[in-house]
Amino acid sequence: MTTASVAPRTTIFARPTTKTGVWGWLTTVDHKRIGILYGITAMVFFVLGGLEALLIRLQLARPNGEVLSADVYNQLFTMHGLTMIFLVVMPLGAAFFNYMMPIMLGARDVAFPRLNAFSYWTFLGGGIFMYSSFFINQAPDGGWFGYAPLSTQLPGHGMTYYALGLIILGISSTVAAVNFLTTIVNMRAPGMSLMRMPVFVWMTFVVQFLLVFALPVLTVALFQLFFDRALGTQFFNTAQGPANPVLWQHLFWLFGHPEVYILILPAMGIVSEILPVFSKKPLFGYPVVVFSGIAIGFMGWGVWAHHMFAVGLGPVANTAFALSTMFIAVPTGVKIFNWIGTLWGGSIRFKTPMLFSLGFIAMFIIGGLSGVTHAIVPHDYQQTDTYYIVAHFHYVLFGGAIFGLFAGIYYWWPKITGKLLDEKVGKVHFWLMILGFNLTFAPFHILGLQGMARRTYRYPENYGFDFWNLVSTVGAFIIALSLLTFFYNVAKTRKRGETAGADPWDGRTLEWTIPSPPPEYNFAEVPVVHALDDFWHRKYVEDKEGRLVRVPAGGQNGESGAEHGDGHGEGIHMPSQSYMPLIASIGLPVVGWGLTFEQWWLAIVGAIITFTGLYAWALEPATEEEH
Repeated sequence: MTTASVAPRTTIFARPTTKTGVWGWLTTVDHKRIGILYGITAMVFFVLGGLEALLIRLQLARPNGEVLSADVYNQLFTMHGLTMIFLVVMPLGAAFFNYMMPIMLGARDVAFPRLNAFSYWTFLGGGIFMYSSFFINQAPDGGWFGYAPLSTQLPGHGMTYYALGLIILGISSTVAAVNFLTTIVNMRAPGMSLMRMPVFVWMTFVVQFLLVFALPVLTVALFQLFFDRALGTQFFNTAQGPANPVLWQHLFWLFGHPEVYILILPAMGIVSEILPVFSKKPLFGYPVVVFSGIAIGFMGWGVWAHHMFAVGLGPVANTAFALSTMFIAVPTGVKIFNWIGTLWGGSIRFKTPMLFSLGFIAMFIIGGLSGVTHAIVPHDYQQTDTYYIVAHFHYVLFGGAIFGLFAGIYYWWPKITGKLLDEKVGKVHFWLMILGFNLTFAPFHILGLQGMARRTYRYPENYGFDFWNLVSTVGAFIIALSLLTFFYNVAKTRKRGETAGADPWDGRTLEWTIPSPPPEYNFAEVPVVHALDDFWHRKYVEDKEGRLVRVPAGGQNGESGAEHGDGHGEGIHMPSQSYMPLIASIGLPVVGWGLTFEQWWLAIVGAIITFTGLYAWALEPATEEEH
């Protein structure tokens, strides 16, 4: 592999003044602040999605539940899925992409700082647009998968909110993906070849390719759904003439299965960073882990129709997709063996990030094994509309993605805030979450095998579903308690937490070479990378048995373990702040409301706002004059 072509530099763009307070956050283009905004916003939506889940579980705690009406249940059931996928897991991943990826590359910012801000404000606008549907009691109610022709025929505006809201969120993710791809390709520190990049950066790289190619497929389907609902076209709506509702499933799942890896690969990258640090060993088989992630991304395009085994595609298609589903388990299994190999013989420290990483591995293995059973077509016929499927994807996306993301939160919290989260409270959070998680979702396997149908708001007595649904509801409230524990930890340590140094975990990668929290410019001097796990190579040598031995005086070449510099970054100039990304993004939900209610004048106003913001953005100088 060739090294990055970007030469060391101490000057980029001028920013003569930096706004503070609320205005500073509204105009920021700093990748770290944008990462924080993503993280906080995703956590707010996490709470909302969790409240929706608790109401669903209360409804199903006993037979013939009367907590929710069928209509409200459908709205909550749909919005819970949309929230957790598009407004929680994806943006939490984006929070880490924004904050950590440039620092791990040795860069001072992303390639397009203003575009980065536009991505965040568009995400926020899309979330607000979708949740505004609750104010008229017409939230999306056709399932997060939006199956046609039901989604084209449901009355009210709910599924129109669905189509337009996801289009707005797709714009956010697509522009961010282009930005991150450009950053990784062009802004790596000198000496950082592709095979010296941290695994988290590699998984970020793969995810952005998946987003760039998968989201346009979904966007086409969403526009067709909107046209069917608003303009009377006949893409999916069989009630009005010849149409093909199965086309929706092909388009949706052609996006939807790469989406699974968009959600899980960031967590895999995070765990691949944490395990070596807390095992005191280099990642076992680094190239294999990297190429397994690439293989997962590539093979993810060839398995979408396993969501459609019961549609009637025929034995040839079913057999082909059954085989591809089995094959994609191989690179995932390889990763798991590499993680276990990293742990084997290591000097393991069971800190909170490590516990969440181990929880991720255990829960993801369970979810993966239940997923393999779906590759057996006759077995899938029995599972597909039962709670067994619900168990599977929650073990993958909660037990996998959420546990991995919390591992990242605990691991990088001291770098972001300069404070360590309380270890004792963090461990209580972990054990409550893993207990509540398994109590909630393990019974779904049993309920599914007993025949409990998914997507129903009631079930009758004397079917044997009562006990396990009650257990699941208790587990959901334990998960809620675990999240309260986390928020208590954040509040407790915000002011009184232990101060973290630059390198509290004895880290391997470049983010641990700079102060905590990092200065606006990240690096006083752009680092030069000499090896994979470069920071460890500065601090340690290997003994005859391959174990790491600290070099007492610093690095092997007489270097200090942490980056030198006066800490003030004289001569370093950063991109100037701008209101234009915020203004440009404000118009998009306005367009959405205008189209939803067929108020064309409002849609035109929104379009004018967006294009005015983009035009003013284009007229802004790319750089301020240097001083």
